[in-house]
Amino acid sequence: MKPIVAIVGRPNVGKSTFFNRITKSRKALVDNFPGVTRDRIYEDAQWDEVPFTLVDTGGFSDFESEGFGSLVRYQVMQAIEEADAILMLLDGREGPTPIDTDLVHMLRRSSKPVFYGVNKIDGPRHEWVLADFSVLGVDPLYSISAEQGYGVGDLMDALTAVLPQSTHEPISDRIRLAVIGRPNVGKSSLINRILGDDRLVVSDIPGTTRDAVDTICKVNKKEYVLIDTAGIRKRGRVKRKVEKFSIIKALKSLNRCDIALVMMDAFEGVTAQDVKIASYALERGRACIILLNKWDLVEKNDKMARQYVDAVKDRLKFLSFAPILTISALTGQRTFKIFDWVETVYEQYTTRISTGQLNRIFQTVVEQHQPPSYRERRIKFYYATQVFSAPPTFVCFVNYPEGIPLSYERYMINQLREALGLDKTPLRLIFRKREKR
Repeated sequence: MKPIVAIVGRPNVGKSTFFNRITKSRKALVDNFPGVTRDRIYEDAQWDEVPFTLVDTGGFSDFESEGFGSLVRYQVMQAIEEADAILMLLDGREGPTPIDTDLVHMLRRSSKPVFYGVNKIDGPRHEWVLADFSVLGVDPLYSISAEQGYGVGDLMDALTAVLPQSTHEPISDRIRLAVIGRPNVGKSSLINRILGDDRLVVSDIPGTTRDAVDTICKVNKKEYVLIDTAGIRKRGRVKRKVEKFSIIKALKSLNRCDIALVMMDAFEGVTAQDVKIASYALERGRACIILLNKWDLVEKNDKMARQYVDAVKDRLKFLSFAPILTISALTGQRTFKIFDWVETVYEQYTTRISTGQLNRIFQTVVEQHQPPSYRERRIKFYYATQVFSAPPTFVCFVNYPEGIPLSYERYMINQLREALGLDKTPLRLIFRKREKR
């Protein structure tokens, strides 16, 4: 396991900017508005060949900003508890505050090594501001600029020197699951139910989760990565710039997952926005499992339940391959059934078919139903091969790829599903002109 370094501090001192600089990513949201980061954000990093995991935390404050103050404080305290070393950032432009003093007192009670960085000092001419922070009674103070990089090297050299040595972490093939959906459908509640821990901030106020948060969990002795994401809203309702960026990050999380767990509110029913979100997953070629959450609130009998699920299938015809599971994150109803479906879906999603078997299937499919002619010429299929898995992607070499109508492409995909038993994964079919030799 890699040692863990937690970044703490009050809102808007530059924690996320520092996090992005060290991890060489844009994983943490950055904005001038205080309180942007609420959950803990984890990312592997390395400094002078010393590997570690860096944790960005929400802003530590003494007020209930938007009703989340106590929740964020809890997240910060949890990060401190699990860290091997702690970096507290201070704002060199604003000077020390009572909140800084409170946090320093808290960190003194910890047995962990603590480093103090005074941020937003852009060069030697601004070093004089360090004197203002002597009232905190901590030493040494490192003057840095997370944005410009000034002084960061000295701070990181000192910090990594005290980190315990990494222990070997066995390689495991973890299936990555992105939990996506509208705000307030229960995404974070589901992850907390699975983890059995309040690892993520959960609230009934829409838009609580702004960052994408990766969490490793173990179910039936197998590890999975859960990616909690910001609720995706309609463009017209996204007014703050930071919310726009969080939507972008939620969509980007689809690019690094294997399976999208598309959550919907069963009590409210499937909305147009639910359909749009599901289409995002399909566009990115991700396997999907539809989760109808809050099923405990729906009045139903067996017949009504079947009719409800059938209605959902009708709204999501383009995801006909995606299993639909009714759950309740609140009560735990069927939440662990998700992982049974994950294993089934993932096996199909990563399937590879030999070229010989594939061509025998294609030959049968074409013989059963010939494609229409194109410009009074017959379309010839030469051969096919699988070029990718996740999702299974096949290239068919033909004489007139532009002449294949969409209806015939759908016919071929449906026949492939039936012949290969791939009814729970998206399939991609690419038609390409055979090069002349």
